[in-house]
Amino acid sequence: RKEFVDLYVNYVFNESIRKPFEDFMQGFLRGCPARKWKMFLPVELQTVLEGHKKFDWRLLEKNVTYVQYGMLDRTIRNFWTVFRKLPEEKKKMFLAFLSGSDRIPGRGLEHFRFSIVDPQVEKPDEIYPSANTCELILFLPR
Repeated sequence: RKEFVDLYVNYVFNESIRKPFEDFMQGFLRGCPARKWKMFLPVELQTVLEGHKKFDWRLLEKNVTYVQYGMLDRTIRNFWTVFRKLPEEKKKMFLAFLSGSDRIPGRGLEHFRFSIVDPQVEKPDEIYPSANTCELILFLPR
């Protein structure tokens, strides 16, 4: 029985996926040559590919630039007051809204910079905040 179980487990986890995995690996290595990945330890490679899972939200606040706003403008102060009170999951949801991902890229939060921009519309109460995820810009109406 033990031999049967060992053979069956080997088939399910190794033999049955060998060809699809080899095809995947060939395509992956074409775009990402293995010699470049060997410089990373496994935990470092995971961080590079997945991003950071732990955050220092105060550092995020320090790395913001403001366009048509000042750090002491009422809208900005209110934004950060509300943000600080959010639970961790809601802060991650904001990060996903802003950047398209709920994680910080591998370089770390100290290098993650975004802008808060006043869209300067005539009736700011009639538009919602929006984001440009490619440029890391939050358009926050007054």
